[in-house]
Amino acid sequence: MKSLLTMTMVLFSMNSFALNLNKSASTFQWTGEKIAGPHTGKISVKDSKVIVKDGKLKSYEVTMDMNSVTVDDLSGEWATKFTTHILSEDFFEAKKYPTATLKVTSVGQKTMKGSLTIKGKTQPVEFPYYKKGNTYTGTVNFDRTKFGIIYGSKNFFKNLGDKVIDNNVQLSFIAVLN
Repeated sequence: MKSLLTMTMVLFSMNSFALNLNKSASTFQWTGEKIAGPHTGKISVKDSKVIVKDGKLKSYEVTMDMNSVTVDDLSGEWATKFTTHILSEDFFEAKKYPTATLKVTSVGQKTMKGSLTIKGKTQPVEFPYYKKGNTYTGTVNFDRTKFGIIYGSKNFFKNLGDKVIDNNVQLSFIAVLN
């Protein structure tokens, strides 16, 4: 009986395995908007954990390095000023909160569900995705004010004029697993 139980456990565990995120082939891009137009940039992956069972993605966790945030649509002095500001206490407070985490705990036919943690605050997320081979693409839309990022929000400050920053942020990803 003990042998049968051990064999069953071994067979069960063989159906579930971990994959790695191919960091060089994967991208995580953010987009934030203000009245004057959008800004976009990238965030580097610090760590990831991917669980596949019976050939299907079951869970996924990616830890992003907030100190790696870049801005792609500015250059030179303006890019430096922007990234310094976005890493400050006004936005991501990267010195105090050096990582953000996206955890996917449920994978449906076209939708993933899980949680996003930024600045130590966790909120549920649900977003559509597309799969081709071992590549997953999708966009997580979230309200930055739910994570304590209120700078430039018309919900918290009046008379901002053209300095209003939209509360909604997009985190688009191309995640290549291997």
